[in-house]
Amino acid sequence: MISVSSAVQAALLLPDPRARVMAARQAARDWRLGRLGSAFDVAMPERPAPVPGLELLPPGRMPKRGKGGSLRARIALWHALAHIEFVAIDLALDIVGRFGGVLGPAFVGDFLSVAADEAMHFALIERHLRALGSHYGALPAHDGLWEAAHETRHDALARLAIVPMVLEARGLDVTPLMLERVRASGDAVGVRILSRILSDEIRHVAYGVNHFCRLCENGGKVPEAAWGDLVARHFRGGLKPPFNDSAREQAGLSRVFYGALAT
Repeated sequence: MISVSSAVQAALLLPDPRARVMAARQAARDWRLGRLGSAFDVAMPERPAPVPGLELLPPGRMPKRGKGGSLRARIALWHALAHIEFVAIDLALDIVGRFGGVLGPAFVGDFLSVAADEAMHFALIERHLRALGSHYGALPAHDGLWEAAHETRHDALARLAIVPMVLEARGLDVTPLMLERVRASGDAVGVRILSRILSDEIRHVAYGVNHFCRLCENGGKVPEAAWGDLVARHFRGGLKPPFNDSAREQAGLSRVFYGALAT
């Protein structure tokens, strides 16, 4: 029986986006059905295999998306979203392969389900992007999301603090406004995609909060204080309003966590 870490490593090393999507979903299904061993016997790569033809740029060098509802602006928006969801697959797989042996089967199951959700989100967005006449890799993308994973590669608590509880939580903040803009443009398919993503991301943030708090309590730490320290140490950007307080509250991420750090 192949180990879960071997399945995760194999998925991360697939350069073709569609193949990585299928491998992530298969790994989640195989774990759920008991087809993967619980050994963590292989190391995770320093970074996933690069996507052929995709140019990665520092966030400050990314070209402007364009204004209004032009086709160019719409393609740029959906390409950026496709990249966010694709990197989210990698982040969920990496956290399983890197920390699952220590954090246990429930953690593995939760974050493999996150990887499967992100894979489905990417597939929906990529199909929508193709309907607009483009594809993933047609435009540059920024590399800032994976930098957060690299920064926290040796610390499970820091990874949980930054990825689900900062980066994914930010998705809860910005998606409602994006939904309104997409709805105003008459893009009914896009509205359905973003609505599904928003619903799933609340659960993803909740997984992060639950496992973060469990680790803190096991280590005798106050979760809110530990989170603030880790964010100050590992997250270079400020926590900027507006915040989707209701969605964050549903995920268990109350203002007690982030209110003092808001800039």
